[in-house]
Amino acid sequence: MSALSPLSVALLVAVTIGLAAALLAWRERPEPGATWLAVLLAGQVWWATFLVFELEAATLPAKALWYDVQWIGVVAIPVGWFFFALEYTGRDRYVTPFSVALVAVVPAATVAVAAAGDPGSLLAVDRVVRETGVGTVLDVVPGPLYYVIAGYTYLLGAVGSVPLIRLIRDDARPFRGQSAALLIGTAAPWAGSVAYLSGAIPVPGLDPTPLVFAVSGVAYLLALSRFRLLTLAPAPRRRARQLVFEQLHDPVFVVGTEGFIVDLNESAAETFGVDRRTAIGKPAPAVVPKYDAVRELDAGDGGKPRAIPIVGRDGQRPYEATVRGVVDDHDRTTARVITFHDVGAYLGQQQRLNVLNRVFRHDVRTETNLIQGYAERLRADPTDERALTVIEESAGRMLELSERTRAAGELFDPTEEFASAPLPEIVDDAVADARGLDPDAAVEVGPMPAVTVPVVLRVVLENLCSNAVRHNDAEAPWVGIDAAAEDGWVDVTVADDGPGIDPAEYDVLDRGTETPLRHGSGIGLWIVKWGVDHLGGRIRFDERDPRGTAVTVCVPLDRSEADGDDCGTDRDEPSPDDEPAGDERAPLGSPPGPGR
Repeated sequence: MSALSPLSVALLVAVTIGLAAALLAWRERPEPGATWLAVLLAGQVWWATFLVFELEAATLPAKALWYDVQWIGVVAIPVGWFFFALEYTGRDRYVTPFSVALVAVVPAATVAVAAAGDPGSLLAVDRVVRETGVGTVLDVVPGPLYYVIAGYTYLLGAVGSVPLIRLIRDDARPFRGQSAALLIGTAAPWAGSVAYLSGAIPVPGLDPTPLVFAVSGVAYLLALSRFRLLTLAPAPRRRARQLVFEQLHDPVFVVGTEGFIVDLNESAAETFGVDRRTAIGKPAPAVVPKYDAVRELDAGDGGKPRAIPIVGRDGQRPYEATVRGVVDDHDRTTARVITFHDVGAYLGQQQRLNVLNRVFRHDVRTETNLIQGYAERLRADPTDERALTVIEESAGRMLELSERTRAAGELFDPTEEFASAPLPEIVDDAVADARGLDPDAAVEVGPMPAVTVPVVLRVVLENLCSNAVRHNDAEAPWVGIDAAAEDGWVDVTVADDGPGIDPAEYDVLDRGTETPLRHGSGIGLWIVKWGVDHLGGRIRFDERDPRGTAVTVCVPLDRSEADGDDCGTDRDEPSPDDEPAGDERAPLGSPPGPGR
């Protein structure tokens, strides 16, 4: 048996290195790209192995046979490289049986032609055995299909290299090293092939591409061992970022530079009742709530985030919008990401803390001082009926304050947050409570729509009815309750013939905050406002002629049924979306003139 030629020995070295790299890649399955990298390396090993057979063959038919066998490895390499690059960089959604079959059409046709004996000389126009300084080689004059498969190989190689080139500039050092090693491993045989086709190789018929597979094998081994290729692949990052975007609790819109919707997440679609499929491509003002106000934030507008009242599926809620630019590698802004953060809970908690602080700091202390003062008078004169009466009244007010504070806590009871009940039942409870305060009170209830409402509305109506009776100076207080339901919302109006509400109370509620000099007289109206805000609704106050007040609360019938239509749309009162952008709270309507 004759010794192998130096060229064959060099090829066997490349085969050994490539085989080792292929085995390592195969062992990493099912890591992203592992299988396709193994296919690529197997193709290189196949090509180099049967080139050794070709070089060592003594006759033209034998060399031609091994030459045609090599095509299996030749066409497997670009296919493996292309799909490896897609999976490795997280674009596995494009790796499907259909795409694999489509990409494999040209390679499969090439192998079929070679297996059929190259009819029509599609792969090789002529084949000649030449004696060269490195041995006997098969000098092939390429046919038309040869150039087709060569161009196809370069195309797949170039397309697959694009996402890897992007990783060269990645912030993560391991990914930069991996991508650099992979590109070197691909560029080396690519350069060898170009040199062969351009005639730059001085040895006729010698294609150096399989020889530089040794360089590829070393590069891939380096990527697999030194840079932990496949065990630390960037593929999950792309999917993870998409997952974070989709699962983000805050609604997010992506708006292109031309003002059209590019993307939105599930929360945005759910919160604002937007169909994702039809929203993408539409002008942003038609999809993004209060887009004009958001654009003001984007323009700087003082640089301070503001809450914007927006009506969504949960009713009207205050949202704080933030705008971030999407910048490409050339520092050009390509889109803007608009994120809405629901700050209703935060603002409500801030209001409750301010009000409860005022109650304990002012109201409770005042009543306590009153009780202490008149208790001293009782100590001096136990027959002082005036002192006893004042103490009893003061204690009664403190008890009432305690009960209202408890009611405020019930508004935010998580066990009843999503509970609902028929509206007539809730109104009956509120009426019974009001009649219990004053048996002489005349409470008239109009026709109630047979709808279901959140049970939180019970606390709201109980406070409105009790206020209407408790603060009425008539001998027989009158209270009227009416309701109307429309488009997923219900309006409940509680009217009385009392002296009216002090405008200062409206002012405090409208501003949403209390100060030592500007504060409410109790906690009842605050409970009404918190309850309505909690439900995402609105309140309207109207004067009655000749005296009295009508308070209308507008709330969604049911959170799961509210369709996002504006509260009051198609009605006389203004829609929340028609309010000036940037208001922190929904306006309460026009306050009456003289009040109690």
